[in-house]
This record gives sequence, C-alpha cells and structure tokens, in this order.
Amino acid sequence: MKNRLLLVFCIAAMSFTGWQPSFEKAKQIAKDEHRLILLNFSGSDWCGPCIRMRKEIFENEAFTGFADSSLVLVNADFPRNKKNQPGKTVQAQNDQLADNYNASGKFPFTLLLDENGKIIRTWDGLPNMSAQQFAVEIKAIADARK
Repeated sequence: MKNRLLLVFCIAAMSFTGWQPSFEKAKQIAKDEHRLILLNFSGSDWCGPCIRMRKEIFENEAFTGFADSSLVLVNADFPRNKKNQPGKTVQAQNDQLADNYNASGKFPFTLLLDENGKIIRTWDGLPNMSAQQFAVEIKAIADARK
C-alpha cells in the first residue's frame, strides 16, 4: 500500500514539476535561460475547461517534453474550495497577475510572455488543438523571435 501511494504521489508531482510558483523567479529564469513564460489563469477545482486544459494539454507528454526545455510555466490558480486555497503570498501574487494580465477574469486564459513579462500571444479559453499542436504553435512563435 505504501508503495502504491508513493507511486501515485510521484506521478502527480511529475505532472506539475515544471510549474514555477513565483512570477518574479519565473522572469529571472526566463532571462537567465533565454526562455519564454507561459502564464495560465485557472480555476482548478471549478472550471471545467481549465481542468480539461490541465489534463489534455499541460499534462500531456507532447507538451511537457517541449515545455520542460523551452518555457517557464506559471499557473495563477483561483480555486473556490477552501481546502484548495493557496497561501496568502501566492494568492496576493495571483491577484496582482490577474490585475496586470487578466482584468476581465477569463478562465482558462493563457498568455505567452517574454522574459520581461511583455505579452506575445494569448489564448482565451481551452485551445481547440491537441497538446502537440499547442506545443508546435508556441515553438514556432519562439523560433520566430530568435
């Protein structure tokens, strides 16, 4: 039983290993490693399209394989269930990110940013494409900026 729980925990941890909790640190990593930032606004415990986006795109190997080496990922999550609420520091950061990038409160809402936080591209809602297509689209944008 312990081994099974450990396996479940490891698989869950692997699916979000690339997500950076600090936006400022994400910008620094993006500068240091010449990467773009993918900022995703989600409602992880209430937004159906957000949940689908996480499962169908962000947890898909076609996306994670690309993202792990090319992007810095940041998730500004706005859960409704009390048990899922982030700490005060993370919530304050998410509120600030929403003020700066998602004032209309769209979910899911995904932005591709440069290392300074300048918007390059946005996706409103669940993209109508596979994880592989999403990764290819982002890669094309990144390659065109080089």
